[in-house]
Amino acid sequence: MRTLPLLLGVSVLALTGCAQWGPQAPEKDKTYAITILHTNDHHGRFWKNRDGEYGMAARKTVIDQIRQEVQAAGGYSLLLDGGDVNTGVPESDLQDAVPDFRGMNLLGYDAMAVGNHEFDKPPVVLQMQRDLATFPMLSANIYKDGQRMFSPYKVFNLGGVRVGVMGLTTEDTQKMVHPDNIRGVTFADTQTETAKLLPELRQKADVVIAATHMGHYENGQHGVQAPGDVELARAVKGLDLIVGGHTQNPACMKAENVLDRAYVPGTECKPDRQNGTWIVQAHEWGKYVGRADFTYRNGEFKLVKYALIPINLKKPVKTADGKTVLQTYTPEIAESPEMLKLLQPFQDFGQQKLLVEVGSSDGKLEGDRAVVRSQPTALGVMIGQSMMEKVKADFAIVNAGGVRDSLPAGKIRYKDVLTVHPFGNTIVVVTLSGKEVMDYLNAAARMTPGSGAFPQFAGVRLVIEGGKVQSAQIAGQAIDATKTYRMALNNFVAAGGDGYPKLNTHPGYVDTGFVDADVLRAFIAAHSPLQAQAYAPGDSVVRK
Repeated sequence: MRTLPLLLGVSVLALTGCAQWGPQAPEKDKTYAITILHTNDHHGRFWKNRDGEYGMAARKTVIDQIRQEVQAAGGYSLLLDGGDVNTGVPESDLQDAVPDFRGMNLLGYDAMAVGNHEFDKPPVVLQMQRDLATFPMLSANIYKDGQRMFSPYKVFNLGGVRVGVMGLTTEDTQKMVHPDNIRGVTFADTQTETAKLLPELRQKADVVIAATHMGHYENGQHGVQAPGDVELARAVKGLDLIVGGHTQNPACMKAENVLDRAYVPGTECKPDRQNGTWIVQAHEWGKYVGRADFTYRNGEFKLVKYALIPINLKKPVKTADGKTVLQTYTPEIAESPEMLKLLQPFQDFGQQKLLVEVGSSDGKLEGDRAVVRSQPTALGVMIGQSMMEKVKADFAIVNAGGVRDSLPAGKIRYKDVLTVHPFGNTIVVVTLSGKEVMDYLNAAARMTPGSGAFPQFAGVRLVIEGGKVQSAQIAGQAIDATKTYRMALNNFVAAGGDGYPKLNTHPGYVDTGFVDADVLRAFIAAHSPLQAQAYAPGDSVVRK
C-alpha cells in the first residue's frame, strides 16, 4: 500500500525539470531562467478547510501549471519548503503526518528545512518520516551526539547552473519541544554554522539558497526569540536567497524594513532584501505558493518577478440581497484528481475518528495565534480552569504556544479539541511555597507578547508593570509567602519549555499523566452548553 505514493513522488521529481544531469558549469553569456517555488509551516493541512481554502490538491494544480510553463520556456525550477510539516490538524496528527509527507512526495518537493515541530513526536516517528520522504530534510546546525543529524545541504544542477540549498533550524527548538524527543541533540548557532559552511558550498555552487526555519522578524527585531532570517542575512554575506518559515507571516514589505502587516491575498508582494540577500516566506498552512523567478547570467542571480499565489483563499462579500458569501480573492483553482485519490483515504479515516460531538458553546472561544499570544483570552482561561478542576490546583498557567486554534460557537467536536491541543502534553501539578509562586509568576510575566511563551492564567489576579508582578491574588487573597499553593501547567512548560524555569525536578512536582486534550474534552462535556462570556478574562490580568 505504501509503495505506490512513493513511486509517484519519484516520477514527479524525474519529470519536473530539476535537470540534475545537465552540464557541469554554466555557459558564459548565457541567460538561465530559474524559478524557485516555496511553502512553509504546512502544519498538517493536507486537506482543504471547511471553507474550501488551501489543501494539497489545489496546491498541486498550481505547482504543476507553473512547472509546465517554466519548462516550456526553457527554464528550470526547484520546490522548497521552510519546515514544520507536523502538528496542527487532528487528521494529520493521528496519522503521524504520513498523508502530508506522501502528498509532498507527489508534489515533487526537492528539499525542505527541518522545523522545530518535526521533533514534536518521539524520534522513531521522525525517522519514519525521513524514510518516507523522497526528498532530503536539511539542517546544518542540528547535531546528535556531536555529529550532524541531517545533511547540511544539497546541490542541484539546473542545466549547468549549480544551486546549493542549505538547511537551518531555529536554535529555540531546544526549548520548544519536549526534552525526551531531543536527548543528545543540540541546535548550534545558525549564523556560526552558515559562516562555516558557506565557503565550502560556494566552491560547489553558483547560487546558494538557505531553506530556513528561523523566522522573519521585521527589521531583525526578534525579542526573546532566537535570531531569524533578517539577522542571518545581515551577519553572513553571500546568500542569494533565504526561503524561510517559523513566524508564519507573508514576508511582504511595505517599505525598507517595514513589514506589510495588512497584506491582501492576490496583491503585489515585495520580498525583503538584506545585505544583498532576498528573503521570502509564504505565510502558513499552504495558503500560498511563493514563486520567485530569477535569471542567472555570468555569475549574477537576479530577481525578475515575485508573487505569492493564494490557494483558494476567500473573503466575505455582500450579495445584492444582503447575504454574506465567501468568494476567492483570485480565480478558483481546481483540485488535482491524482492528489485527491492519494489523500481521500487518510481524510476519511480521520473524519471517522474525529466527528464525535463533545459539547457546545454559545460563542467562539478565542485561540487565534495572533490574539492568544498577545492578550488574555477566554479560551486561555477555560483551558486553565479545566486543568485546575482536574488536578485540584489553586491556579494554572498555560503557554500560548500550546493553544493552536479557537473553539467555535455551536457544536464542538473532538476534532476541534484536538486542533486546540495537538501535542499530547500531560497535566502536571507542582506544590510551591508562596515565595516560589511569586518567583514563577515573575518569570511568566517576563515572557514577550507575540511569543509562544506568552502566559494565559486562571485562578490568579495579577497586576504586571514593566514585566514584573506588582500584585498577585489567589482566591481573592494576596499570596502568602508562608503558605503553599498547587499550580497546574503542562509537562512541556514544567520541563523548561518556551524558556520557563524547570520544575520537573522540584520535590513538589507530580506528572498526573492526564493528557491535555482529554482533560479539555471532559471539561467541555461536563459544562456544556458553555457560556463563552463566563470565561472572559476581564481585568484579572492587568499589564501596565
